[in-house]
Amino acid sequence: MQRFDLNQIAPSPWKNGGGSTREIVCFPPGAGMDSFAWRISVATIAQDGPFSAFPGIDRQIMLLDGDGVQLVSTAAGIDHALQQRWQPFAFSGDAALDCHLLGGTSTDFNVMTRRGQWSAQVGIHEAEVQPGRSAAGLCMVLQGCFAQGETLLHAGQGLWWDAAGQALALLPCDASSRLVLVRLAQAG
Repeated sequence: MQRFDLNQIAPSPWKNGGGSTREIVCFPPGAGMDSFAWRISVATIAQDGPFSAFPGIDRQIMLLDGDGVQLVSTAAGIDHALQQRWQPFAFSGDAALDCHLLGGTSTDFNVMTRRGQWSAQVGIHEAEVQPGRSAAGLCMVLQGCFAQGETLLHAGQGLWWDAAGQALALLPCDASSRLVLVRLAQAG
C-alpha cells in the first residue's frame, strides 16, 4: 500500500501547452507511455485542443473540478459533455478526441488500462471501503476525509497498490465525505 498526496506531485506540462498532468501511478514502475499496463493521473485542462490517442488503451475520465469539457470524435461517434463531477465516462483510447472547454479550466481524473491485459472499475463511495482486495487499484479522497485507524486521508490524498493484500478499512469521517475507488483486474 503506497500513500500519496496529489498536492505533492509536480505537474508535467503537455507538449501542446493546453494543460498539465500529475501522474499518481504508472504500472509497471518506470514504464513509458507506450508500455504501461495501467496508469492513473489527474489532468488540468486549460484550453481547447486535441486529446492524444492511445491505441490499445481503454480510458475512463471523470470531472473533479471546473466547468467541464466537451469531448468529440466524429469518427468514433463520441460527443460527450463531461460536466457533472464524479461521473466516470469510459471510451476507447484509439479515438482521437477534440476537447472544448465548457467554461474555465477543468481538472479531471484519468484511468488508462491496456486492453486485453487489465480492466478498471471506477466508483464513488461514501461509506466504508476496503482497499487492497483487488489485484491492484487506487483510492483518493474527493471530499471530506477518510480514516484508516489513526491515519486520516483528506481531499487529494489516497492509497494505491499493485498486489492484492490485507484489506484495511477506510471509514468516512462524516456524511459528506466521498472517495473514488479504482479496482484493477488482470484479464484472463
